Amino acid sequence: MAASVTPASPARTSPPRAFGRYELRQLLGKSAGSMAWLAFDPRLGQEVMLTLPRVQPHDAEALELRLREMKQAARLNHPNLAHVIEVGVQDHWPYLACDRALGLTLGEWLAAQPPLAPLDVAGLVCQALQGLAFAHEAGVAHRDLQLHHVLIGAQGQLRLAAFGAVEAPPAAPEADARRAQRDDAERDVLAIGVLLHQMLSGAPVLDEADVSVVIARMPPHGRDLVRLPWTTPQPVPEGLRAIANRCTASQERQRYLNARTLLRALEGWREVEQRGQGDPIALLIDRLHSVGHLPALPGIARRLAKLSFTDTQRTDEMAELLLQDIALSFELLRTVNSAQVRGTQVAGNGPVLTLRRAIALLGVDGVRNTANALRQWPGPMDEAAAAAMARLINVVRLAGHAAQALRPPGYDAEVVFLVAVMQNLGRLLVQYHFPDEAEQIRQLMQPLPPKEPEAPPQPGLSEESAAYAVLGVDIESLGAAVARHWGLGDEVQHMIRRLPAGKPVRHPDSDADMLRAAASAANEAVDAMTRLPAPKIAAAIAQVSQRYARVLELSPRELQEALQGARAALQSGTAAAAMPRTITSAGEATATGPA
Repeated sequence: MAASVTPASPARTSPPRAFGRYELRQLLGKSAGSMAWLAFDPRLGQEVMLTLPRVQPHDAEALELRLREMKQAARLNHPNLAHVIEVGVQDHWPYLACDRALGLTLGEWLAAQPPLAPLDVAGLVCQALQGLAFAHEAGVAHRDLQLHHVLIGAQGQLRLAAFGAVEAPPAAPEADARRAQRDDAERDVLAIGVLLHQMLSGAPVLDEADVSVVIARMPPHGRDLVRLPWTTPQPVPEGLRAIANRCTASQERQRYLNARTLLRALEGWREVEQRGQGDPIALLIDRLHSVGHLPALPGIARRLAKLSFTDTQRTDEMAELLLQDIALSFELLRTVNSAQVRGTQVAGNGPVLTLRRAIALLGVDGVRNTANALRQWPGPMDEAAAAAMARLINVVRLAGHAAQALRPPGYDAEVVFLVAVMQNLGRLLVQYHFPDEAEQIRQLMQPLPPKEPEAPPQPGLSEESAAYAVLGVDIESLGAAVARHWGLGDEVQHMIRRLPAGKPVRHPDSDADMLRAAASAANEAVDAMTRLPAPKIAAAIAQVSQRYARVLELSPRELQEALQGARAALQSGTAAAAMPRTITSAGEATATGPA
């Protein structure tokens, strides 16, 4: 993606204009707040990019403040910030100069390039965000990010220029300096989002070249909505589209509020695209090795001690005990489904989906060794993250119990419990490895305040869209990728993906489809029960029962009873207490799930 164009002096068609000692050769760009000129400095014998405000400081005090901020910004040293040659004053106009050899402006560079691939666009924006985050953390905001304030060198290195050239907008009397600084930083991040839209779409946003004018037309100041168009020069992947649209969301609370947050989302998407060729496991692979998949719950030592003295205990009772710890359950399944174990012990028998089978294969000593290899609770999580993780584990186990109650007769209780739990694998992994991002996802899913006083609240983002906007990948794909990394085959990966919301539920063609449907129904019902406000729960649960009525022969009352039984099972600590419903129809199911 190296630039093929180098800075060149324009042909002179009129007498040169002067600004002090500088010879102004070409206007590189202008906005409501600033203008950038290609100029020649006879003292240095080189071309420079000269930036000065559009409005002269109104008095000596304002001029001094502008110079002080320019000099503060000029002291910053970062690979993605343009080095400032000079900060000065000419006829009461403050200015700063950068070496033109640093590259073309982004506007010039884009005009000389074919349409950029989305991965290249994301790479450039990540460079910009690295420099911007560094400046913000040093207490410096730009306030006027434009195409002409972004420089691209011959090797594709990006640098932001002209920090401090524009004065801060008047602050409200009650606003303190820290709040004003935060507002300036948020505006900079929004400006980066507008530039991201322009680079992906190949056209100025809202047909307006000035980013500051675009921002003024967007909520809360204006009424124009900025969404990435579906017709773009290059197809934009769903994850990157979600990130771009979150940048310019109509509700301020849904936007990225700092450069690091946006940078993490874009880097996550890029890592998946580059390193994993689209495989979300690239986002997690290093962390899986350093902090484990999930941490063992408190009390595992006591459970292991109980196992130590009961080697002759019945396998199903041992499985019942172990199933209460999701991390240990997953680790046992991962161990027995690994390529080495499957190749020597269970080859040809399909995936192992019960702890009973895992215990039989590994023995008590093998189970104990597997458990001892787990990271102990809470792992790297702080107190707040550990509390959120504990709540999520309870919700996931509740769904597992509900799935047991919803399964048709003949299907293994332990299998359907584990399938329902594994449909939440991605959620558990995100909460453990990325707790801050998990909280962002939850916040983006919350309803938004109504636009009009009498209007209903606006819906928040779907979990899929929120995850794309925060992580650059969707949660279900992340869970499926880890399951594949564990050695679980296509059939299991199929079962642990929830049925798509908003699409009709087809009659199952196989046992795997039936298990997937029962687990999906349980998870949808538990999500309704745990995520929605109380007045909406009953209607949402009724909708779930209607959605699965034909497939599971499920009535609203049966679903309510299943949820009540799941609560009781969770409170009692019993992993497989819920019994399947009795189905009295002529087509009663008798198949057994995979073992």
